[in-house]
Amino acid sequence: MVRSGREPIPPGRVTDGTGPVRFRERFLQGEPVAQGRVRTSILDSWQRCRTLGLSPDRSDLPFREDFDPEGRIVRAAVPVLDRLQYRFSGSEINISVADADGTVLLRRFGQASLAARLPAIQRVPGFVFAERFAGTNGIGLALAERRFIRVHGAEHFAERSQRSACVALPVRDPLSGRIEGVLCFGYPRNADSPALGVVIRKAAQAVERRLLGQSSARERALLRAYLATGTEAAGGPPRGVALDEPALGLSPRDRAILLERAAELISRGQRAAVDVTLPHGRRVALVSRPMTSASGVAGVAIEVVLPGLPPVEPRAAIPHQGDTLPGFAAAPAVVAAVSRLASLTAGSPGRRVPTSVPGGGVMIDGIGAEPPPPAPATGPADDARHAEHTAYTEHAAPAGRPLFAPLPEDAGRAGQAGHGSRAGHGSRTGRTDQAGHAEPPPSARGLVLVGEPHVGAYAVAARRRLELLSEASARIGTTLDVRRTAEELAETAVPRLADYVTVDLPEAVLRGEESGDPLGDLRRTVVHGLRRDLPFMPAGRRIEFGPTAPQLRCLTGGRAELEPDLKVAAGWLAQDPEHTAQLLAHVHSLIAVPLLARGVVLGVASFYRAQDPAPFGDDDRSLAQELANRAALSIDNARRYTRERATVLALQRRLLPHGLPDQDAVEVAHRYLPAESDVGGDWYDVIPLSGARIGLLVGDVVGHGMLSAATMGRLRTAARSFAELDFPPDEVLAHLDNLVGRMDRDDPDGEGVGIIGATCLYVIYDPTAQCCVMARAGHPPPALVRPDGTVSYPELPAGPPLGLGGLPFDAVEIDVPEDSQLVLYTDGLIEDRHRDVDLVLDQLRGALAHHPERSPEDTCQAILDSVAPAHPCDDIALLVARTHALDPGRIAAWELAPDPSLVGEVRASAMRQLADWGLEETAFAAELILSELVTNAIRHGSGTVRVRLLHHRTLICEVSDSSNTAPHLRQAALSDEGGRGLFLVAQLARTWGTRHLPEGKVIWAECGLDGA
Repeated sequence: MVRSGREPIPPGRVTDGTGPVRFRERFLQGEPVAQGRVRTSILDSWQRCRTLGLSPDRSDLPFREDFDPEGRIVRAAVPVLDRLQYRFSGSEINISVADADGTVLLRRFGQASLAARLPAIQRVPGFVFAERFAGTNGIGLALAERRFIRVHGAEHFAERSQRSACVALPVRDPLSGRIEGVLCFGYPRNADSPALGVVIRKAAQAVERRLLGQSSARERALLRAYLATGTEAAGGPPRGVALDEPALGLSPRDRAILLERAAELISRGQRAAVDVTLPHGRRVALVSRPMTSASGVAGVAIEVVLPGLPPVEPRAAIPHQGDTLPGFAAAPAVVAAVSRLASLTAGSPGRRVPTSVPGGGVMIDGIGAEPPPPAPATGPADDARHAEHTAYTEHAAPAGRPLFAPLPEDAGRAGQAGHGSRAGHGSRTGRTDQAGHAEPPPSARGLVLVGEPHVGAYAVAARRRLELLSEASARIGTTLDVRRTAEELAETAVPRLADYVTVDLPEAVLRGEESGDPLGDLRRTVVHGLRRDLPFMPAGRRIEFGPTAPQLRCLTGGRAELEPDLKVAAGWLAQDPEHTAQLLAHVHSLIAVPLLARGVVLGVASFYRAQDPAPFGDDDRSLAQELANRAALSIDNARRYTRERATVLALQRRLLPHGLPDQDAVEVAHRYLPAESDVGGDWYDVIPLSGARIGLLVGDVVGHGMLSAATMGRLRTAARSFAELDFPPDEVLAHLDNLVGRMDRDDPDGEGVGIIGATCLYVIYDPTAQCCVMARAGHPPPALVRPDGTVSYPELPAGPPLGLGGLPFDAVEIDVPEDSQLVLYTDGLIEDRHRDVDLVLDQLRGALAHHPERSPEDTCQAILDSVAPAHPCDDIALLVARTHALDPGRIAAWELAPDPSLVGEVRASAMRQLADWGLEETAFAAELILSELVTNAIRHGSGTVRVRLLHHRTLICEVSDSSNTAPHLRQAALSDEGGRGLFLVAQLARTWGTRHLPEGKVIWAECGLDGA
């Protein structure tokens, strides 16, 4: 008994299962297993399973419902499996066929009762037995090792398979050498027999013959002609046909490049040689050789020449495809073709022959399997296994050492090189001459593709069309901009379909609307081509097509119009004789295609050919129509998005402040910049408050679109109402938090769940005290620029975003000197997935520093220029306020004990102050208001009474005490002796109200400066 590494295994270790059981347990416990005690292929598989993290006690496997029950391998294998089921009738064997991914496609059982006794994974097609899922098993290991596999008992990685044994063999496409699937026999461990290996190989050959019968007879004829030509010319072993990509370091990408260039060479039908540069700078040569088969099929063979790799001598014959499994009948023509193919490829390495590819070619691919060499027989069982091995060797080919026979002109040199290598006088990378000097190794050659030129030409054209459509899917519609989408259509079509492309769209479509008159409202939107100096109408011009122009005919008819020769196209020439005469000096063929999507006419695309002498044909018209259809859908999507975005943006701007209130506390500038992709819910507001104070508000609603804009409007209105009630910032945020929570709960359809939420920052600036009180709810803190140019970010408690509920908000009071700047902004200014927030805040600090004299307008622009992202993905709301202070000479204040006799003194002092300010006309109303407010504070309040007059835009009278009881206006009856004081205040003042303090309250009233 030998292992795959050709080292003997003691008899009985694998057959009775005792050795693998012990070594498997040692392996699972992490102990090293000595080489030679377990077959190398099994040990390698165990190690891969452990690397993948598989567990031996796992019983579940992936199940695929989308496998093809009528695929190529299934059609070829069904008759073979039916015969095998008949042959093994009554036995406990189960037969399965899996695809190249390890998914079982077919199941057969020697005993019908097995289907009921076995678990689902062993009787139902669709389970995946790839090694990465099922561990060490016959199907998975045959795919991993790409050769005949026997797994016995404890060699299985999964515990569910310990009582079973199996043999498995990959099934290859005889023309491609590519593994199409795996044939597997499963049986009880004690039912092992060496004959099963012979039977499974015969059955696999029968399936392969049926696969060969599905290929084209013309393809097989061309392959025979190529092989026969090589044999006759070389006078010896035939030219090898195996292109062993792994051995030569060719990646799948390299292979795809070679196949593409080979198909182009076949389409030309000429003898040629071209250099191909592969990725990483590697260069190879492709040689095309025209030939004709015995039956008269004319074709071209493409060989690859890889310099620096020597040919390798043959070691084993290709499987003899003429052997038949007893009881299996094969079509005589197929058997003859297979026998002929086998005889032509005798001596070539591995099971690597061409495959049929789209485009009329035969492609070379795949790797053969390398069998282990025979070991000396030591007993009857070993004699049987030796016989089985011998039979296997006769039907297998080595892997990893392909034969690349030279072309006739290089045959002698390559043969000498191979002989020298075998004799030990050379190396695998070079050889020596008679003087002992090293010579460069000969070039390795292999067949890449065989095909017919006319079929190849169609295939190349079809592939290029498919590539263009695939590229169009990726390039057209990358943005939601109508104009840019039209440009992408033109850029995709030039130069692979046309030399020049123009796109004309109605002006309404560019605005996002449907055009009421698409035939009369066209404007040139895109002009794109190989040159820019052609006399096409420039972009932006209004386009009018004549009644017989191809563009107008395609718009009215709804289909593409082809004008292969513009010199005789009367309709095109008649629309503008002077202009068309200028174009005829450059272009000669035209396809006009309407841009239609969802029943809406969006415009017309015109494809012109200039440099290519061949005119457009019907295939080009179909391709242009397909490109236009794809572009039209993208343009319509962009149009709809443009319309919706314009609607949301109009709503957003309508809900934002249209102007700023007149006030003297701050000088304000603001900006609103919508996101490029969609409109969000950012807002700002400036709210005049009592006592000459000003409220500054910025907020951001989570999400984008119409819902966010509408929610923003509701929150801004509510925030302004709460602020005008003179609530402090923390209370305003608390009321907004409750409102957002109610909006979520009151949504009957749940459409706002996860969307309604917001952040907010509220700042109140008092010009009389030159201080700010501010609070935030999950919003970025403001920036404060002091008069000396220093910039800071006040330490504010972050607070939870609005809508979470139940958490308090904290307000902070800070000093703000006159001529400072407060910068309030939303997170769209500083947060971006491509930028770090801390770095952006440093940029903002740098943009604001050392510019105290800059106006708020200039500050806004500087921030947008230096800090805002070039392509904002979120809205940006920016509010900059330069603070002013109220002149202390315009402030008068008094304190008095709660004694009614002192009211007259305060009234007299206030009248003198009004006289000093020149407000004698306001004195009468102010005197009555002060008398009433001070009297009420003494009678109904508590503590010291404070009186303050502010000479501002109005005369503001304020009376405060330490009581929290607020007065309210009521209508006194005719018999009431009191209750009319606040009524008089309301009549004499422009407005009045109550402002609560942390301790006490302020009753205020404003009088116009033009008298009562």
